[in-house]
Amino acid sequence: MHIPSLKDVVSAEEWQLRVDLAACYRLVAHYGWSDLVFTHISAKLPESVSGPEHQFLINPYGLMFDEITASSLVKVDMQCNKLLESAFPVNPAGFVIHSAVHEARADAQCVLHVHTRAGVAVSAQAGGVLPISQQSTFVLGSLAYHDYEGVAFRDEEKPRLQADLGQANFLMLRNHGLLTVGKSIADAFLSMYTFENTCRIQIDAQAGGAMVSVNPQIVSGVAQAMKVQTGGLGGAFVWPALLRLAERLDATYKS
Repeated sequence: MHIPSLKDVVSAEEWQLRVDLAACYRLVAHYGWSDLVFTHISAKLPESVSGPEHQFLINPYGLMFDEITASSLVKVDMQCNKLLESAFPVNPAGFVIHSAVHEARADAQCVLHVHTRAGVAVSAQAGGVLPISQQSTFVLGSLAYHDYEGVAFRDEEKPRLQADLGQANFLMLRNHGLLTVGKSIADAFLSMYTFENTCRIQIDAQAGGAMVSVNPQIVSGVAQAMKVQTGGLGGAFVWPALLRLAERLDATYKS
């Protein structure tokens, strides 16, 4: 499948965002978090590129995550109208959740949503995320829940989702899946890595018998530390290593 390069069509800043987002899609596929073509990762273009209007990059509907490239990503506005010519459609239903988060959170450059088996399993448990692992303490420090309202294609759901999310960076969509919010693509990806592992560990631990919970004071201490810590989760070290992994897997993501 030939997709013309946009490298010389868009600004250098937009191109770099496209490359990082395409890498994120490839990494999500590599770690087994994708659900065929049915979830999305969106990245907001900075005002220096888009001006005062919110513009986003999102996956072309119909491509598997391991097929996505920097040039195939579709640029849309808040109504999900395509702003550059693309042969691919965009899934408006999938964009409802993403547009709601971007609209409510000025700090959300990236919104990452998945339907992983472990994530959906924990989202269906009444107790949600349990404080039983080191990973869970980081999630519990900034976790919110949103009740299931059916397939998210109705704009009327947006205010409730926004209210439930608040300033949290981890959102468990009940009976549905996981969502992370990041000030960068790197932050959103690393948060999802922690969120997904939290859920996998919980399902495994529950299968093993009686569990030991983390001291509530430790959990609250992590929550307080996360409120103070406003920097990334390790983008300076982890994200470059992940980009090297993406390159080893298949460097065509940069095309």
